[in-house]
Amino acid sequence: MTYPNTQLFIDGVWQDAADGRTLAVENPATGQEIGRVAHASKADLDKALAAAQRGFEIWRDYTPAARSKILRKAAALMRERADDIAKLLTQEQGKPLIEAKGEAMAAGDIIEWFAEEGFRVYGRLVPHRSDIATRQMVIKDPVGPVAAFTPWNFPINQVVRKISAGLAAGCSLIVKAPEETPASPAALIKAFQDAGLPEGVLGLVFGNPAEISEYLIASPIIRKITFTGSTPVGKLLAGLAGQHMKRVSMELGGHAPVIVAEDADIALAVRSVGTAKFRNAGQVCISPTRFLVHNSVKDEFAKALAAYAQGIKVGDGTAEGTQMGPLANPRRLAAMAEFQQDAVEKGATVLTGGSRIGETGNFWQPTVLTDVPLEARLFNDEPFGPVAGVRGFDKLEEAISEANRLSFGLAGYAFTRSLANADLLTRRVEVGMLWVNTPATPSAELPFGGLKDSGYGTEGGPEAVDAYLNTRAVVIANV
Repeated sequence: MTYPNTQLFIDGVWQDAADGRTLAVENPATGQEIGRVAHASKADLDKALAAAQRGFEIWRDYTPAARSKILRKAAALMRERADDIAKLLTQEQGKPLIEAKGEAMAAGDIIEWFAEEGFRVYGRLVPHRSDIATRQMVIKDPVGPVAAFTPWNFPINQVVRKISAGLAAGCSLIVKAPEETPASPAALIKAFQDAGLPEGVLGLVFGNPAEISEYLIASPIIRKITFTGSTPVGKLLAGLAGQHMKRVSMELGGHAPVIVAEDADIALAVRSVGTAKFRNAGQVCISPTRFLVHNSVKDEFAKALAAYAQGIKVGDGTAEGTQMGPLANPRRLAAMAEFQQDAVEKGATVLTGGSRIGETGNFWQPTVLTDVPLEARLFNDEPFGPVAGVRGFDKLEEAISEANRLSFGLAGYAFTRSLANADLLTRRVEVGMLWVNTPATPSAELPFGGLKDSGYGTEGGPEAVDAYLNTRAVVIANV
């Protein structure tokens, strides 16, 4: 499938940037340019802002049923087009086709769920204390036009969560999607356009991330900011939003601990976290990274995880049978080498992997290190790649303490046959999402978000829609 050039989407029209600027898009499996993406100027952003305001004034008055009908049509279109969209996603991002198609199909599920959740935006009546006939109401209204900033690692999944919740609540949105992976989010936007979304309700821009974020956040038209990305950038954007008293949702970095108790099912643990660790070449915010394993089973677990890693077929995501594709860019290759060198110099042992694959593309071997010391970068900074670090513990409380040591608190994993252990882990591990004896299973109906430096707010469940709503009190007295 030929990779297209990607335009901006403003006021219901696909268009080039006003000044004609574009950026290159490269295939991470080959390092070759495959297309161009439009680079928005401030003139383009002004057009997008004005359109978002007009679109909001139309969309907020649609009934939940009318909104739902359009969203459900967009969901159906995503499923119909999933094969073609997956080919675009794999070319620009690198993940295997099977993962890319899964991401496109999952978008349909997410849109559909929020299409129905929009029916459940309820206010309430509150009894009054006055002798005068009075009605007290709590009303939920859409917050207004939203600026949404999304990353390259899941260019459909991270966008669709924001769009679906915002549209279900009655908001308009301007999406600043990733320049590295523009065609797949554009295909998502096209599905909403073709489903009948009114002009201006949804916009798409690309360009200089810092310039766009500063300009949109400062605009009086934008009333809410939602961002998925690194913690440092998230803190910067939250600070900018705070200067203008804008509502904010932040889904930021993670460094997910995996706690394997002495009574764990080792085969289940390896199968579950092995899949999660090397999915999308480890470039996942909820990827398991710090493996804390009881010393009585540490060697068994580490060897089994290394064997799992050795069996992964790495290659171009479009090739038959590929299980893990390339890293997003050459910077990630350098980062993997630095993480590994630092760990080895501090005493870690490489059980498998540890090298770049070939000279073309950004391929890195699935890597497992054991006996990683706490002072190693791998146990302190998010690697965001296919590198797993293992170390032992003697008491479960020690593992929990280590899991909570860092400022991250997005996701965690644990394996135990003991209900007492599971209860202790549930109460003490400081993460927004914890999976016990199971692979990661995020879904539209569950909250998706973190604690501490991993952000605040959620992009799943009813709470995700609440983030796009104002809550107001209205009191009417009968005079």
